[in-house]
Amino acid sequence: MSASSTGHAERARLRAAEDAAERIGTTLDARTTCTELARFVCRSLCDAAAVELLPDDAVPDDAMPDDAVPTDAEHTAADPAAAVARATLHRVAAEGRVHLLEADRGGAPAPVSVPLLAHGHLHGVLRAARADGGFTADETATLHHAARLAAVHLAHARRHAAARRTALDLQRALLAEPGRPHPNVELATRYLPADRGALVGGDWCETIRLHYGRTLLVMGDVMGHGLEAAVEMSAYRSALRYVASAELPPHRVLRQLDAVVARDDRRRPATCLLAQLDPARSIASFASAGHLPPVVFGADGSARLLAVPAGPPLGTGAGGYELVTSALTPADTLLMFTDGLVERRGEDIDASLSRLAGLRLPAGAAPSDLLDEALRRLGGRHVEDDVAVLAARIRGR
Repeated sequence: MSASSTGHAERARLRAAEDAAERIGTTLDARTTCTELARFVCRSLCDAAAVELLPDDAVPDDAMPDDAVPTDAEHTAADPAAAVARATLHRVAAEGRVHLLEADRGGAPAPVSVPLLAHGHLHGVLRAARADGGFTADETATLHHAARLAAVHLAHARRHAAARRTALDLQRALLAEPGRPHPNVELATRYLPADRGALVGGDWCETIRLHYGRTLLVMGDVMGHGLEAAVEMSAYRSALRYVASAELPPHRVLRQLDAVVARDDRRRPATCLLAQLDPARSIASFASAGHLPPVVFGADGSARLLAVPAGPPLGTGAGGYELVTSALTPADTLLMFTDGLVERRGEDIDASLSRLAGLRLPAGAAPSDLLDEALRRLGGRHVEDDVAVLAARIRGR
C-alpha cells in the first residue's frame, strides 16, 4: 500500500473516530446510547444493527481483560470467561432484551458480533450485518472503536443510575408519611416532585396528635432542592415534633422552632404554616413563618383565602409570629400547600393565589378527591417546583 493510500486510510479512521465521539454518548441514558451506537454504524458501515444489553445485575463486578471476549468475525479460541459471556449474551437475546434494531435494508446479511467492553466489564454486544458481504479490516476496527466508546458511556450511565437510585431511596426514607391525626379529622396528602425523574426537595407536611382531640397540621418548605434540602427537611420535622409535644399555641411553636434552628448557622431557612384543629369547638388556629396562606373550601365547593400574617422564615431568629383563629365546620375543607402548587414563572404571586381562590370544586367531595381535582385544575402534576399539599376536614359528630 502506498504512503498516500496509508495516509488516506488513517485520515478516514480518524474522521470516523471523531464522528463516533460526537454522535455516541450524548446523554447519561443507556437506551439513548444504544440507539446512537446502532444509528452510527448503520450510517456508513452496515445495513442492520442490534444492540443487546446485559441486565444490570449480570454485569460482572470483577474486571476481565478487554480482549477476553472474541468477536464472531474473528472466530478466535473460546476462553472460559468468553464462553460464559457469550452464553449470557445469547440468553439475553433469547429473552428479547434488544434495545434497538435498525431495519434491514434488504438481502440476507450474516451478522458479526462485537462485545461492549469497557474497563474490563462486559455490558452487552453489538450485532452488525450487511447484505453485500463481510467487513474490511478498517471497518471492523471502526466497529470495535464505536462499541468500546458506547461501552464506556454505558458504564457511566449505569453508575449514574445506581447513584441516583441510592439518592432517591434515601430521600424517600426521609420523606416519611405524615403521622395519623385524631379520628375526628379526615386527612389526605400528596407529594409531587417537579419532574417524575427528579430528586425530591424540601417540601413536606406533618400531622401531630395533641390532647383533647386536637390535631396540629404542618406544611413546610425548606429552601433548595436535592438531597441536602431533604436532609434539612427531616431535621425540621424532628425538631418540630419535639417542640410541638409541649402543646403550645401555633405561634409559640414557631417561635421556639425558630430559636432552635437559628442556633445553627449551617441550617437552611424554611417557611412553615401551622394549623391547630379543635373539632370540639369547630375552630382552627393558624400561624405562619413566611408561608403562603391556606384556603378553605365551603360546603358549596367555593374557596376563600384565610388572611394569616406571614412572619419571618424559620432560621432567622427574628420571631414575630401572630396567631389567627377561624371557624372550621365539618362542612369545610382546609387546604394547605407549598408554593409549587400555585406559582408560575413570570406571574405575580397574588395572581397565582387568586387563581386558586377562584376554583369551585365539587360540593361534598372527600378530601382525597378534592386534592386530586385541585391538582388537575391547577396543573400540579406538570409544574416546575415540588408540590406538597394537604386537605383536612373535621368529622361530624
